[in-house]
Amino acid sequence: MKNLRNEFPMMGQYTYLNTAATGLLSETVFDYRQDQNLDMLTQASIFRDEKSNLYAEVREALAEFYKAEANKIALMPSFSFGFNALLEGLPAKSKVLLLKGDYPSINLPVEARDFEVCYAEIDENLEMNVSAAVKEHQPDVFVFSVVQYISGIKIDLDFLKELKKENPNLLIVGDGTQFCGTEIFNFQESGIDVFGASAYKWLNAGFGNAFFLFKEEVAERVYPKAVGFGSNIGKYKQEENAFIGKFEPGHLDTSNIGSIKAALQLQEKIGVEEIERQVKELKILAKAEFEKLNLLEEKVAKRKDHSSLFNIKGTTELFNFLNNRGVVCSQRGEGIRVSFHYYNTEEDLEQLVSLVKNFGG
Repeated sequence: MKNLRNEFPMMGQYTYLNTAATGLLSETVFDYRQDQNLDMLTQASIFRDEKSNLYAEVREALAEFYKAEANKIALMPSFSFGFNALLEGLPAKSKVLLLKGDYPSINLPVEARDFEVCYAEIDENLEMNVSAAVKEHQPDVFVFSVVQYISGIKIDLDFLKELKKENPNLLIVGDGTQFCGTEIFNFQESGIDVFGASAYKWLNAGFGNAFFLFKEEVAERVYPKAVGFGSNIGKYKQEENAFIGKFEPGHLDTSNIGSIKAALQLQEKIGVEEIERQVKELKILAKAEFEKLNLLEEKVAKRKDHSSLFNIKGTTELFNFLNNRGVVCSQRGEGIRVSFHYYNTEEDLEQLVSLVKNFGG
């Protein structure tokens, strides 16, 4: 993986452990965006006309990558854009189950609407908590992040399959923004009905792009209200009242949306299995090192499987100490969030551990 770091010039200047905040832009995606913008500069509407099939190509690339159906994939500038459109299509007074302390772009839009909201706790017993909440409250919808943005706790995908099997009428909506790009994922075989993600983090597609994948039955339960010129234009949206068209009422940016395809092609070139292997290896090593130093919350240490996103115990002084020595990370919650992607190495982890040990010493 070391030679792949040439795709990401910033890795030569810093120990970048901040993919959970902003994924690095690859040379591949950067070049793609430059080419698109240059063509727009020199060809204007001619370029747009020639790229009329681009969005269909992006849907098809996502469908192949995540084992979904291209005609049930919506494209948009951000997860929040699509999620709010989804919520507008839910029946009034729906009962929605959330995770307490989940990402604000999930919980705030739900809480701001006239839904009946109930919660499950995020701790070492996450799946048990969700099961208990579903049994107690009988929600219509369960919305959650696959990976928690503060703690890195990752919900068990096999658990979601069982949850759906036991509660077939429960609409399960997952945010994969902190998940997509780290491992193989088969949407069609998952227990998730609606799966959305912004692609600027672990997919390294840059800002301004996101997607939503839908199962067949979702269109029978969700009735989005947005509509516009773009709702029935283009392949997969030509029929009247196309479901995905309700998430695409206006024009999309070819450079931003097309970057999703470029990013997926890079992951396929590297090998998704190889990416998953590298991320898994790093997260296992990191968790072991952090446990030795007592840097993890008990709820994380007790989890059998975890993501490659960690929140380690540390003060603002430690955060500044790390930043001043070239370690890029974030302050989240009560600690310091570090995250490891496939372009990271064991040396990056060793550098972090060494600095933490030497802090104040």
